[in-house]
Amino acid sequence: MHASFARMRSYAKVLVASGGLVLSLTAGAGLAAAQDLSAIINTTCSYPQVLGALNAQDPAAAAELTNSPMAAGIVQDFLASPIPQRQATAARLSGMPAAQQYLDTMLMVAGSCNSF
Repeated sequence: MHASFARMRSYAKVLVASGGLVLSLTAGAGLAAAQDLSAIINTTCSYPQVLGALNAQDPAAAAELTNSPMAAGIVQDFLASPIPQRQATAARLSGMPAAQQYLDTMLMVAGSCNSF
């Protein structure tokens, strides 16, 4: 069970940090509940676009994503998922405090990735 939690925490960090990715955080998630995160859930960006935007806005997060095949796969799966599945993923992650610190980066990337 501990390994499962660690994997989920890592999963949340990767998805959140990579930008096009996770979290239409719902009510009860503190700061996230006050922000409109629909751009993250509804992004039409491809993985290369997300990576390009992330590289421009947060090179450290981009390097973390690039250096982890598992993380890259998770992000690609998220981007390939239909909106309802993205929302379900967001609901599962919404209570994870570690995810909150990545909201600003995610929103910036979701707002600019179509330019890459």
